[in-house]
Amino acid sequence: MKTKTFFQIAILFVAVLALNACQQKPSDREITPRFSHHVFFWLNNPDDPSDRAAFEKGIAELLEIPEIKAYHFGTPAHTGERGVVDASYTYSFLVFYDDEAGHDIYQDHPLHLKFIDDCKHLWSKVLVYDSVTK
Repeated sequence: MKTKTFFQIAILFVAVLALNACQQKPSDREITPRFSHHVFFWLNNPDDPSDRAAFEKGIAELLEIPEIKAYHFGTPAHTGERGVVDASYTYSFLVFYDDEAGHDIYQDHPLHLKFIDDCKHLWSKVLVYDSVTK
């Protein structure tokens, strides 16, 4: 009887460990903020250094908004011609917030509104992709 009980306890213990291991946990590589806002900009004059400088200054000022938890600002990578890659944009601005509420605060923040007002004449197209972590 003792052997059977020990065996049952051992199986139960292994089952609990297995269930615990199967639960979704954030990966060490997963970004902690749970809401992303990815904006692509096509400048009217992408080869004009003064336009680029003005745009980059505007982006730098946005980074003062406290709801931004992490960000990436860049230009198209030259990863080769593939049908699924769109490298036609001038700049990419990827911002992370803790949640949708942080995003909503950002949208109405005076620095964001100032950025739009100061820089909208610089771009011909803007495309936004918002995403929430699953």
